[in-house]
Amino acid sequence: MHDMDKLKAQSLSRRMTATLRYACALAASAAAVGLAACSHGSHGQAGSTWDPQAAAAYLDHREGWWRQWPGSARDHGTFCVSCHTALPYALARNRLDTMAHGAAASQEEIALTSDVLKRVRLWNETKPYYTDRNSGPDKSAQSRGTEAVLDALILASDDARTGHLSADTRAAFDDMWALQETTGRAAGAWAWLDFGLQPWEIKDAQYYGAAMAALAVGMAPDDYRSTPAIQASLQRLRGYLDRDYSAQPLHQRLALLWAATRLPGLLDSARRQSIINDALRAQNWDGGWSLYALAPSYRRGRSILRLWSDGYATGFVTLVLQRAGVPRSNPQLKRGLSWLLTHQRLPQGRWAASSINEWHNPANPVSGFMSDAATAYAVLSLTAPAESPSAGPAPSALQARR
Repeated sequence: MHDMDKLKAQSLSRRMTATLRYACALAASAAAVGLAACSHGSHGQAGSTWDPQAAAAYLDHREGWWRQWPGSARDHGTFCVSCHTALPYALARNRLDTMAHGAAASQEEIALTSDVLKRVRLWNETKPYYTDRNSGPDKSAQSRGTEAVLDALILASDDARTGHLSADTRAAFDDMWALQETTGRAAGAWAWLDFGLQPWEIKDAQYYGAAMAALAVGMAPDDYRSTPAIQASLQRLRGYLDRDYSAQPLHQRLALLWAATRLPGLLDSARRQSIINDALRAQNWDGGWSLYALAPSYRRGRSILRLWSDGYATGFVTLVLQRAGVPRSNPQLKRGLSWLLTHQRLPQGRWAASSINEWHNPANPVSGFMSDAATAYAVLSLTAPAESPSAGPAPSALQARR
């Protein structure tokens, strides 16, 4: 692991580079938004009181640290695409490029995409992220299933910007479908990493993984969802998401709602409304949400009871609610967006969140994993497009409290 002096130097260097690159474009974008907190203009930004430049610098720094950290290194000169740092970065970072009026991708964006492409192209040669021998039973299969879904989602998200599905993304989807479970209780899903860690690496996160697979299919351009060769696999996926719905915590149901905004037919109107109502009921008094309320942790019979609002839960919930069609005039959504606008930590640029699984020394860079996800999802929420009409009528605050 790099010593702290080197980390600080890297952070300063990357922050200065990002600032020089984005200063004019992002400042112009923020000025154009220039509205009261939680209002939105023609481009759908939620407000102007947060600092996109600082968020970009933080995300780039953290992704760079993750890429170079020995703990993430894998074979063939690649690194692990993590649910906490790399995936959120891939989904959110290009939103800041868009705000900067099409600014070129950052060094870390290019490095992450190149890593995913390399592992897709060398799929039959690379080793799983974790193996049975080194990490315990079923970890090889769990690693492969998780990686296949994340690769497809990252590349589909990237292709959605260009409007064309690349051959590499098609190959990533082929790898994903080849690993789909076809029999048993989990038919339609994928083996998913389970280290007993909420919210992404625990047994019930298999449902989250299936929802991310559906999101990837929904994001893919060129009407990929209608490809004849995937219809049986897609039907199995729909069946699993429907069959296991009632057993899921709110976090996983929100992931499904997100996927349903991209892939029609995953939720009926009653379930869609139920998820929205449950999410609004879980809101804290200060307008934010806590991860514990979405995905309670009982690791080894214990839990870290963190009931206060955090950046990850608030960013994730407000993003999904907006994507699901809850209007920004909804009082509870407005308060959630206000919470985000007032809780970016400057000058670092991050939104804070902490593990509900175990305590980490703040001096250890590993302690920042949840803040990595928090910052990315806060960016996704604050740059979300105007609400989709596909979600049906949104509840009032009173209805949600019943």
